[in-house]
Amino acid sequence: MDIRPNHTIYINNINDKVKKEELKRSLYALFSQFGQVIDIVAMKTMKMRGQAFVVFKELAAATNALRQLQGFPFYNKPMRIQYAKTDSEVIAKVKGTYGDKEKKKDKKKKAQEPAANLTKKPVGLVPPVLPPAVQVPDNPPNYILFLSNLPEETNEMMLSMLFNQFPGFKEVRLVPGKHDIAFVEFESESQAGVAKDALQGFRITATCAMKITYAKK
Repeated sequence: MDIRPNHTIYINNINDKVKKEELKRSLYALFSQFGQVIDIVAMKTMKMRGQAFVVFKELAAATNALRQLQGFPFYNKPMRIQYAKTDSEVIAKVKGTYGDKEKKKDKKKKAQEPAANLTKKPVGLVPPVLPPAVQVPDNPPNYILFLSNLPEETNEMMLSMLFNQFPGFKEVRLVPGKHDIAFVEFESESQAGVAKDALQGFRITATCAMKITYAKK
């Protein structure tokens, strides 16, 4: 690939039957586990159907997401992901490379960068581990997880995408009439435990941190 790595990734081969708002929410839920997502661009025009751009704050997060989710079955179609050809306007503005003042701001920023870079930790190829959430009272371990504090727009597809990256995932069960809770079943207790620890406190939206416990038997 001759496209230079940047903060924006370009996705195509997306199922174009999905409504724009649901698509953006699902992309956010899927990609924000790799780092802070600052913008998602998805348009339903003929030219842009089945395509989207996801803008990350950190370059390492964009790279990580691109590698981990290449070919990921998203609404039953494997995603094709590459770096966008140019930085999005959002990132260009943040970097100060937007418009004519590009060079002046670049020089100023470079002078400030070395100190900032020393504090950055290298990012591996695993999704960032979230700090442990407030301890949730729990039931004895088993293979079914109980999710609570889910946002209203949560759907089965979003939860399946989050949990099916863990071995042993079987199914998600939503509770009719209750948007904020769901059950996720795994093949074994230990596989359920891995997913529980990894996604405890994961934010599907900016305001709702998901709580995960073992289901009551």
